Amino acid sequence: QVQLVESGGGLAQAGGSLRLSCAAFGSILSINTMGWYRQAPGKVRELVVVITKDGSTNYEASVKGRFTISRDNAKNTVFLQRNSLKPEDTDVYYCYAEGERTVIPRYFERWGQGTRVTVSS
Repeated sequence: QVQLVESGGGLAQAGGSLRLSCAAFGSILSINTMGWYRQAPGKVRELVVVITKDGSTNYEASVKGRFTISRDNAKNTVFLQRNSLKPEDTDVYYCYAEGERTVIPRYFERWGQGTRVTVSS
């Protein structure tokens, strides 16, 4: 089984910073894509940013220049540095990972439990 464990959410003031972390544990052979999505109550989950194992990234337009994703492949961990926070960044953030396991079935796709981020004005 593969599990994602998130940390780093909480309360911040507008203009402040928060760093989210997500570590993947389990029977992992490799992780192709890791990243972060966000979801507001009653709305669909939306992409924030993802990163491939070779470092290619895809940012949602509103976070470009403010958020930076990075990953440690050796530790199966992804980080999201969030600067210049705005009240509209308030949401539940979900870690995402997909890749291959060491056991059959090989392919996995997992979500973290979600971490709430609240930005006050």
